[in-house]
Amino acid sequence: MAFHQRLPAPPLDVLVDTLWDWDMPPAAHRYERVLPQPGAQLIINLHEDQTRVYTDDAERRCLTSSGSVLGGPQLLSQIIDTAEQVRVMGVVFRPGGAGAFTGEDMGAIAGCDVDLAGLFGSDATALRQCLLETADPSDRLAMLERWLHARMRLSRLESCVAHALAWLERTPQAVRIGWLVREVGVSERRLALLFRRQVGYGPKEYARLLRFRAVVARVHGIARVDWAGVAADGGYCDQAHLGHEFRRFAGVTPGEFLARRGPYLNHLPLD
Repeated sequence: MAFHQRLPAPPLDVLVDTLWDWDMPPAAHRYERVLPQPGAQLIINLHEDQTRVYTDDAERRCLTSSGSVLGGPQLLSQIIDTAEQVRVMGVVFRPGGAGAFTGEDMGAIAGCDVDLAGLFGSDATALRQCLLETADPSDRLAMLERWLHARMRLSRLESCVAHALAWLERTPQAVRIGWLVREVGVSERRLALLFRRQVGYGPKEYARLLRFRAVVARVHGIARVDWAGVAADGGYCDQAHLGHEFRRFAGVTPGEFLARRGPYLNHLPLD
């Protein structure tokens, strides 16, 4: 039992960042909060043919979908059930990569789990069955990569979207869209329309998510955090502004994040 990752070979690496395979004992806690990441994800549950997420409120209602889903781009944290997270595989797409791979409008499926069979029909069902019958994790990852490679469209991102993504990756603190519009050379309306379709949300929301992710990566392994300094270095107006963004993207305060940190950057154990 272990966690394995695989970097895709060209040309799939243009669309996909990582493929992963998780085969581990059940966690001691029932729920986990998963932080939003740039880019959509493909999830295949090999333990149960079901995906469960829970509403982030006192009722914590269970929302179910297929065990093989394309998870649309997220701007909010999700609460998942660790009982089903025992044998799971996944694909982390680069921002815009899932839209290029599937041809779907990412803005239309943002925040949603879409049944993989609804996108690829019986091929998706056959893939999960073959993965279930494959014991070695390296072989499973290779099989998943071949399946993706055989179905990739390699449609390119619009040049202005690709330029905007690269610019925001370099300077996530710069969220003034006027600067970005001048940089890419199209109107703000057209950039927002194309960006939302291919990435899943607008460029300003994307920049805010990148800035939040940079803070999470910085403080994850630090015992004592100077939040005022982190806020200033991260481009936030002040510590209160940073706290607001934490509650928006993570569903918790910065202090709660520190208290609940576990070994994995994107997962916060819950009761």
